[in-house]
Formats: sequence, C-alpha cells, structure tokens
Amino acid sequence: MEFDTEFAPAYGHPVEVLSGVSRLTAPNPSPFTFHGTNTYLVGDTTLAIIDPGPESDDHLDAILAATAGRPVSHIFVTHTHRDHSPLAARLKERTGALTVAEGPHRPARAIRTSEADRLDASGDMTFRPDIRLDDGGRIEGDGWSLSAISTPGHCANHLAFGLDGTGVLFSGDHVMAWSTTIVAPPDGSMADYMASLDRLLERDDRVYLPGHGGPVKEPQAFLRGLRAHRKMRERAILERVLGGDRLIPDIVAAIYRTTDPKLHGAAGLSVLAHLEDLVARGLVQTDGSVEIDSLFRPAAKPSPVSIA
Repeated sequence: MEFDTEFAPAYGHPVEVLSGVSRLTAPNPSPFTFHGTNTYLVGDTTLAIIDPGPESDDHLDAILAATAGRPVSHIFVTHTHRDHSPLAARLKERTGALTVAEGPHRPARAIRTSEADRLDASGDMTFRPDIRLDDGGRIEGDGWSLSAISTPGHCANHLAFGLDGTGVLFSGDHVMAWSTTIVAPPDGSMADYMASLDRLLERDDRVYLPGHGGPVKEPQAFLRGLRAHRKMRERAILERVLGGDRLIPDIVAAIYRTTDPKLHGAAGLSVLAHLEDLVARGLVQTDGSVEIDSLFRPAAKPSPVSIA
C-alpha cells in the first residue's frame, strides 16, 4: 500500500476541495486522527454539514464562521466515535439543523464484561439522530442530494454518503488516503469491513473525501490495494498461529515490527478482529469466546487463505 500523508490542515479556516464542498479540520491531531477530524460543508445557499467533529469550542466557532450566515438544514454523521459526532448537539442548537445518521452507537457484536470500558471510551453514547437513514436512504437539500451507503466494519453504524450526480463519496473512516482503518472489536468487525470494501468496489465513484487526511483520488485502485493488504495481514496472522504463536502480543510484535509502538494497542485490536473472523471461519481455534488475552491454536485441518 502507498499512502498519501501530504496534508495541510489549515485549522480554523475552510478549504474548498471541490465546487460546493469545503473542508474544515478540527484541532484534534493524534496518532489515530492524523491531523484531526475533517468536517465538510456541502452546498452554496442552504448547507449540509458532514461530521461536525469532537467537542471543541474553537471548531464550533470555525464551522459557524464558515457558514457565513447561510442556513444549515442537516448535520450528517458518518459514525458515532468521539472524534466525529459529539459536536453535533451544540451545532444543532446553534443552527436548528436536523441530525442524520444510521442510529445510536452500538457494538458490532455482544459486549463482554471486559470490553464495556473500551466501548464507552470510543463511542459517543449520547448521540441520537433526528433522522435515521438506512442503506440507500436519501436526503435532498437546496442544490444537493446525499445518499447513504451502509459501510459497517470500523463501526457498526458507519455510513458513507454519496453526493448524488457528482461521483463524490464522503467515506468517513472506512477508507482514508493516509492510513489503513482501525477495526477494533467490539465496535468493529473485520468480516463486516471486508464486505463493505467489496460493496464500494461495485460503485464507480471518482473521489473519496475521508474523515481524516486528504482525498482518495483513485478509489477503485486504492480499494483493491486495501483489500489485498488486509488479506495479506490475515495470512500473516494465520501463519504466526500455525508457527506456534498463541497470544496476540506475540503476533503484534512479529508482524508490526515497523509500526510506532504507540499504535501497538490498536494493532492488537486489529489482530483480534482478524482472529475473530478466522475462528468464525474455522481456520483458528480457541477455548470459549475470542478475547484479547485468549490462547489461539491452529484448527485441526486449516484451509488455505486466499488473498484474492
């Protein structure tokens, strides 16, 4: 995979990325958010805002200034992680706009006791959209129309939004040019993530505008690369288990040697997501439920894993 890490956040100032679409980047940089969360303003007269971002007085002021007095009719949320949706409540109060999303935060599967704190830490548990949009749902505004594409994987309620008639897709955290996406149980599901990649491969969008970093300019080629990368990572994990690794930290140490150690915790959750899928498919075994500290072993007769 070749990633594009060239990006100027221009905090506090809107950047026109396409005709009728401007980007504001929230001042919340981190190893997981890159330079910060991207908020998009769509339209010329009455606006839609996509992903208002984290709780931030500065970012709220920047969004309101960028509207330049124009009304805001809708606030779209790709998913309910704390760097994307919390500012929706205050932005709604200031603009009177309706919030739009797939639904409240929820895990991809049943939560285990040991995971409750992890889910609460990542999820915006208070967000409730005014309008719940299912796959294929559409909202029409003043000179724009946005359609929902269900893309679970990074988060169970993740939606991408297509700007109808333009070939532009707001891809949230599902596909980003600067990095692979974190898929971390219980929020995320690797099986769902891979299916969502396949779903987007069926489309013919010309550019993605993601939740962090710059645009994905050749999305079909990039999606194929992401899919191959995930399959190669899956094969590497399976080979470590076949070779005798039994614990996730041992697998992470072996296959994420060049990754910033600050990200090893997230890498461990990504390995967990792959192992959940491998166990479900009968390629790896463990006793009881799949946990971050489980012992893993090869299935009795593991099947070959294709990277196609």
